[in-house]
Amino acid sequence: MSDKRRDNKGRILKTGESQRKDGRYAYKYIDTFGKPQFVYAWKLVMTDKTPAGKRDDMALRDKIKELEKDLSDGIDTIGKKMTVCQLYEKHTNQKRNVKRGTEVGRKHLLDILKADKLGARAIDTVKLSDGKEWAIRMKDNGYAYKTISNYKRSLKAIFYTAIQDDCVRKNPFNFNINDILENDTKPKEILTPEQEKSLLLFAEKDSIYHKICDEIIILLGTGLRISELCGLTVADLDFKNKLVNVDHQLLRNAEIGYYIEVPKTKSGIRQIPMTEEVYQAFQRVLKSRPKPEPFVIDGYSNFLFLKKDGYPKVSINVSSAVKGLVKKYKKKCAEDFPHVTPHTFRHSFCTRLANAGMNPKALQYLMGHSNITMTLDYYAHATFNSAKAEMERLTMLHIGIEKPVSEQLIA
Repeated sequence: MSDKRRDNKGRILKTGESQRKDGRYAYKYIDTFGKPQFVYAWKLVMTDKTPAGKRDDMALRDKIKELEKDLSDGIDTIGKKMTVCQLYEKHTNQKRNVKRGTEVGRKHLLDILKADKLGARAIDTVKLSDGKEWAIRMKDNGYAYKTISNYKRSLKAIFYTAIQDDCVRKNPFNFNINDILENDTKPKEILTPEQEKSLLLFAEKDSIYHKICDEIIILLGTGLRISELCGLTVADLDFKNKLVNVDHQLLRNAEIGYYIEVPKTKSGIRQIPMTEEVYQAFQRVLKSRPKPEPFVIDGYSNFLFLKKDGYPKVSINVSSAVKGLVKKYKKKCAEDFPHVTPHTFRHSFCTRLANAGMNPKALQYLMGHSNITMTLDYYAHATFNSAKAEMERLTMLHIGIEKPVSEQLIA
C-alpha cells in the first residue's frame, strides 16, 4: 500500500489521477483521436471544500464520470468545448458558395452572438433552457419575431452539425419558437384595386412623382421583386411575345458598388407575361429614360430604370420615391391609406391573382417562389366577396350549370 499515490489528505489516487504542488487535481486520459488530454479540478470529490479564492467547480471524479461516458459514446471531448461562436464560424466556413446578402446576414448574427453571453459558452454547456432564454433576450432587445425565428433556425442548424460531429448529444435549439414568443408579425398589407387606381391617378397628376408611375404599374402588373425590376435590361424584354425574362437581379453594396446576382432562388428564373398596361408602361420607359452610361455590370448593360445621372436605379432609389409618394398621397387624399413599400405591390399582385382563382402552381411560378407554402400564404388574403364568388362558381359547376342563374338571365 505504501507505493500507492496519495493526495495531501492521504487519500489513494486512482489510475490517471494526480495532484499538483499547488493542490490542484488532474486526470490524464487519451481522447478519441489518440492524443493525451488533461482535466483539472480543485476538489477530488464533491464533499471537498474549494480552496479560498478559487472558483467553485465540479469535483475531479465527477468530471471523470462525465468524461468516461463521453468517451464511451464517442463524443469529441475537445470539440465539445468550442464556444457557440466558434461552432457558428466552423459551420459557415463549410458553406462558402452563398450570396453576398447571406454573407452579410451571417456576419450580423455572429456579431449578435459575440455581444451576447451565449456566444462565449462552451457548446456542451448549452441546454434547452439556455436556447429559450436567448430567444427571450433577443425579443427584449427589440428584435422582431421573424428575425428571431430565422436566427434560431440557423443556431439549430449549427448544433445539428455539432451532433453529427459527435461534439454534443442534444440540440438546445430544438424547440418551437411559438411556445416561447408571441408571433406579433403584422399581416402582409395589400392594396385593393380601388386603392391601386387611386394612388396611380394621384401619381400621374403629381409634378414630381409622375416619373415613377410606370414603375408602379410594372410592379403591380408583374409581381417582380424590386431588385429584379432594377436589374431589367432592354434585352430582357420580348415585346413580340409580350414576355419579361427574369434571370438576375441588380444590387448595390457600399463596399463593392453595383453587382449582379441570380434571383433569390432557382425558381426565380422565370418568364412573366406582359398585360397590355405593362406592355405600354415598358414602351414609355424606353422612350423617356435618360441616356444610359456606357458601362457594364458583371456582363449586363443597357439597364431600363435609370437615375438622372444615367446610372441604374437600385432598391433604395425606388423605395425612397414610393415612400415620398405615399406620404404626399396620405396627406392630401387618405390618411388611413396602408403602409406601402415596393414589396407591397408584389403582395398585391399575388393576392389579386389568388383571389381570382389562379392555380396555385401557376401563381408559384409567376412569383418565383421555391416553396408552394409561400404562395398559398397569399390565399389567406381572400375576402368574403371573393370566397362567396368562388363558392358560387363551384356550386354551379357541381350541378351542371356553367354560369350563375343571374348571369344567364342577363345574357
